[in-house]
Amino acid sequence: MKPSTFVLLLLATLFATPAFAADQKSATGADLLVQLEADFAKAVAEHGHAAFVTYFADDGVELEEGGGIATRDAIRQQPAWPEGTSLTWTPVKADMSASGDLGYTYGNYVFKSKDKEGKPVTYCGKYTSIWKKQKDGSWKVVVDMGNSSPAPK
Repeated sequence: MKPSTFVLLLLATLFATPAFAADQKSATGADLLVQLEADFAKAVAEHGHAAFVTYFADDGVELEEGGGIATRDAIRQQPAWPEGTSLTWTPVKADMSASGDLGYTYGNYVFKSKDKEGKPVTYCGKYTSIWKKQKDGSWKVVVDMGNSSPAPK
């Protein structure tokens, strides 16, 4: 066998191993929660408000800053975000229960929109999401909350 063929076979074997096939299904514990948040954030970045509610459990709620408790149905009925609106967030910490069916993430978010005059405005804050494994094995948000704060440094 030529050395170049051996190297190619070795590289193919390495990249076929589970260590190089990281995805949500293979992630566990806090890594799984960080991956869930990344998937959630990506879906919202691509599809806005419509995607936001799909990550909530049937009994999931959002604790609104300065407001009440919004159920999943109430969140779904909120008007779509105006064009040019975006919500991004990054987890700072994640942890999962020893039983492996409940966990949380928290971090920073940035919400961009336009004011009444059409000028861009940016709101920064902190968030917490509590995730719960559902009976079908999927993970959904059961509690989401955020509060405004200065931009993270």
